[in-house]
Amino acid sequence: MSADRARAHVLILGGTTEARRLAEALEHDASYRVTTSLAGRVAAPVLPPGESRIGGFGGVVGLAGWIITHDVTHVVDATHPFAERMSFHASEAGALTGVPLLALRRPGWSPGPGDAWTFADSLEGAAALLPGPGAGRVFLTTGRMGLHSFAHLADPWFLVRSVDPPTGPVPPRLEVLLERGPFALEDERELLARHRIDVLVTKDSGGSATAPKLTAAREAGIPVLVVRRPAVPAGVAEAPSVEAALRWLHQDGPT
Repeated sequence: MSADRARAHVLILGGTTEARRLAEALEHDASYRVTTSLAGRVAAPVLPPGESRIGGFGGVVGLAGWIITHDVTHVVDATHPFAERMSFHASEAGALTGVPLLALRRPGWSPGPGDAWTFADSLEGAAALLPGPGAGRVFLTTGRMGLHSFAHLADPWFLVRSVDPPTGPVPPRLEVLLERGPFALEDERELLARHRIDVLVTKDSGGSATAPKLTAAREAGIPVLVVRRPAVPAGVAEAPSVEAALRWLHQDGPT
């Protein structure tokens, strides 16, 4: 048996800080071989340690085939909490192959004292709430891939922040900031004030890298429209942290 076959092969479906941290934690553990898969939606992704691949698998069957061909023993879905299609593909592929699957999901955000949050179940639902009073200048932080959901709104002015320039339909009144987080609280305060933002729209991504915008909005009395995250597929084990994911891997043990 080759050295690679003697080790557990962990496929991390990545794209998040947690995915990178998990790969880093396993990098020097001789019991594990790690491959991180990235969707390829960012032009210049920051590659994690270990092996990596970029691009889709070709649906459920393609992912299941990759798992079998590459002797994957564990799959950790550490994609963005809103990467719903990939998560369901992982669930179906896990069922087809019998390979254990874990969803690594950082906890979502919760409103605190002084927050003025409204929730929507989708980007389209959030867009439907925007034409109301006080939505003249919108800081839209839901990612460039979902801008088409707001493209029909001609009245609000939008400030959009993303790593790469948006493509496809976008709102007609739009300014784009090309930036990569994390973002400091003082910078978020200055941004909201400089652009005279009336409302912040965000997905419930959780984590600390982009949370300062919520604090800045609360301090400035700016309402926040939050898109709820989709649920993890039924029957999939879930971990809220990298430490919990490591415990799951170690309990199952190298095969």
